[in-house]
Amino acid sequence: MEKHYSKEDLTVIWKSDLCIHSGNCVRGLKAVFDPDRRPWIDMSAADKERIVEQVKKCPSGALSYKWAEDPTEIDQIEEMVEVTAIPNGPLQVNASCEVTLPDGEIVTKKNKTFFCRCGWSSNKPFCDGSHKKVGFQG
Repeated sequence: MEKHYSKEDLTVIWKSDLCIHSGNCVRGLKAVFDPDRRPWIDMSAADKERIVEQVKKCPSGALSYKWAEDPTEIDQIEEMVEVTAIPNGPLQVNASCEVTLPDGEIVTKKNKTFFCRCGWSSNKPFCDGSHKKVGFQG
C-alpha cells in the first residue's frame, strides 16, 4: 500500500509493504512521524528540508520523497547499486564502496564486495567461503 503526504511542492511517499519498522523516522523527527496518530505523518510539523533529511535516513526505502518540479519519485537515490544474493552464498555488491567496520576502521572495496550471509566467516562482515563448509542454505 502506498500513501502520499504533501506540503507545498514536497510529497512524502510511504510504502507500507517495504517498511521494516526500524523507527528511524520516529526517533529522528517525532513531530512529523508519529505511529500513534492518524494520519501518522504530519507534514506541517517541520520544515521541508528537515523532513527530507529524515526521509533520507529510512533504511528500507519505505519512505521516499518527490518535489513537484521533479517527476521522479525517489530523489534521494544518486546512483543505483546492484546487490545479488548468491544462492547458498554471500551478498555480492557490484560497486565500489566504503565499509565501516565495528571498530570504526573504514575499508575501501573496489568494483565488487562479497558480504557474509551465513554468519560463519572469520573475516566478517566479508565472506571467506565458510558457507561452503557449513552447508549454508539461503
